[in-house]
Amino acid sequence: MDLKIDKHISGQFNKELEDMLSHVLDMGGIVEQQISQALDAISNFDSKLAQKIIAEDERINAYELLIDEECARVIAKRQPAAVDLRMILAIAKIIADLERIGDETCRMVKAAQEHFKKDERQFLVDLDHMGQQVLNMFKAVLDSLARMDSAAAYEVYKMDSKIDKSYEAITRQLMTYMMEDPRAIPRIMDVMWATRSLERIGDRCQNISEHVIYLIKGKDVRHTASDKIEAVLASRN
Repeated sequence: MDLKIDKHISGQFNKELEDMLSHVLDMGGIVEQQISQALDAISNFDSKLAQKIIAEDERINAYELLIDEECARVIAKRQPAAVDLRMILAIAKIIADLERIGDETCRMVKAAQEHFKKDERQFLVDLDHMGQQVLNMFKAVLDSLARMDSAAAYEVYKMDSKIDKSYEAITRQLMTYMMEDPRAIPRIMDVMWATRSLERIGDRCQNISEHVIYLIKGKDVRHTASDKIEAVLASRN
């Protein structure tokens, strides 16, 4: 993959930055697979696949530690400035969000493995629909990072509002069901927590999109109104 990184006199420095970003994308690929398999495991009540997903979380944690070490080593060795320092800072934030996405995926799968029953299938259809939205959002933000595309990252940023609306709709439906049948409350709460995990994954994807914009444009757009983010994207850095 041709990563758009500023070139340096030191070819080794270029390689270190490229390797670091490649490791982030590798980590993201594992997380993407984990989300996809989690949705399959829930839809098909597949306990073996659920166990595999939970075990896979160790690989994600290992990648976070590896990339953290690479960031620290490059800072100590190269004393980077400007865009190089931005890249390292953004990478450190991105991998933290990737690791937390992995954690949320495991929480969702554990709830499904232990408590979901076939009579919750009507709710799991909605959960899967929301899950596919979240998976598409994750794929898009990973692609924006790989292509160093701030406009694409902003499109991901805007996708979170749709995830929030899906979450609110499913939550209202589940609350209504629990009021109608109080005996179902323990089971339905597990569906609700799984839905909440998906909503949090959407939030993390939005965080990553903000980090990608920061990396490319040099502006921290967290807690920033959409019109101001658009102004940042329109500016030349």
